Amino acid sequence: MTDFTIYQSSFSWRYGSNEMRQIWSEHHKRQLWRQIWVALAEVQSAYDLVRPEQAKDLRAHMNEINLPRALEIEAEIQHDLMAEVHTFAEQATLGGGIIHFGATSMDVEDNAEALRLRQSLDLTLIALRGLIRTLGLLIVKYADTPLIAFTHIQPAEPSTLGYRLAQYAQDLFEDYRAIDAQRSAMRGKGFKGAVGTGASYSELIGVEELENFERQLSEKLDLPFYPIATQTYPRKQDYSVLSALASLGQSLYKMAFDLRLLQSPPIGELSEPFGRKQVGSSAMPFKRNPIRAEKINSLGRYLAQLPRVAWDNAAHSLLERTLDDSANRRTILPEAFLAADEMLKTAQSILSGLRVDERALARNLAIYGPFAATERVLMAAVKAGANRQDMHEIIREQAMRAWESVRNGEPNPLRENLLKDAQILEFLSAERVQTLMDYSSHLGDAPKRARQLVKTIQNEIDPN
Repeated sequence: MTDFTIYQSSFSWRYGSNEMRQIWSEHHKRQLWRQIWVALAEVQSAYDLVRPEQAKDLRAHMNEINLPRALEIEAEIQHDLMAEVHTFAEQATLGGGIIHFGATSMDVEDNAEALRLRQSLDLTLIALRGLIRTLGLLIVKYADTPLIAFTHIQPAEPSTLGYRLAQYAQDLFEDYRAIDAQRSAMRGKGFKGAVGTGASYSELIGVEELENFERQLSEKLDLPFYPIATQTYPRKQDYSVLSALASLGQSLYKMAFDLRLLQSPPIGELSEPFGRKQVGSSAMPFKRNPIRAEKINSLGRYLAQLPRVAWDNAAHSLLERTLDDSANRRTILPEAFLAADEMLKTAQSILSGLRVDERALARNLAIYGPFAATERVLMAAVKAGANRQDMHEIIREQAMRAWESVRNGEPNPLRENLLKDAQILEFLSAERVQTLMDYSSHLGDAPKRARQLVKTIQNEIDPN
């Protein structure tokens, strides 16, 4: 039970999944430490550095995490990893004396952190795949549904809802590839001692055995190691991972920001789900605020700042290592993943229950579509022999008059006015103008490309 009588991070209970919180828990971190100590002892036993029964004893007690005891010891000795060593040793009385033999703290902590990062990337990829699949279904469903597109937040030309959604899917697909690449590239420090030279281990097994020693540990932990490390793995790895998460956050941010705009009543084409008993405002009972999309934007702004801290950690890691990254890494690594996790979870809830108002789509297209069709009339008239600049001015004047009618709440009269314009009729028949003003067909190959994107994505993230 969370103790709400003292400060709790919102990520401890409000934002993120329990699965992601579990990975970044103190309990899980210490489980990974113990897993690494056991692996180290088992490989050392093959070199006759420890007895097999000592390594076996450590494995038997590996999961007996006792945080109260460890924290009690830490309060006295002021070193969290050594407090865990002592706690583990109290439980494994036979093997306790050889825990951490030849190692330095970061041989354990950095390899554990790499494992946690990789586990977190795995969870992120699962959530992202689910979101992209949901988006793909919507793209196919609405690939041919026309709407008026906006540039500069002003009505532009027709597009389709599926094509608009495909923008977001394409961005998220690129994020998926980048995060998957980070997952594949994840490496630990390895077992290289205090400054990365492996000197302590060479004293135990000889320099000529160091490569084989690390290879066995890499295989046992199923974790590749950096060939070159100092006391830590390169902090550039943290920066790369957080940058990939921030990029994902940017894609989700844009999608959510667009939805907030489209949910405003003057446009009203899309909206996020709204529960039957959901309260939009304490003062205004009628409100249907886009709180889910706003949460994505709020967390996205925070996530975007975290790579900067990781950048500083990497750039300021002087010589073989400084400790000025340690405190902030306890925050930025878990919270970056938890923020991204909550954003993905919230985006999934929005898209799974997305409300599409096709009447609003049709209404806005009917109001603004005729303006977009004037481009077709202009090109056809010039092709028929009209002066391009003269015809542009004629159509512009007609469009401005039509805008005034729309501003006054009247139906858009542009098509009818163009059909009566004598200067246009010198070059185009009324029937031709009528056909050209059919803005609903002015879509290019947008529906086809939207569907093709879904197939491309499916082939990569769901190859079977």
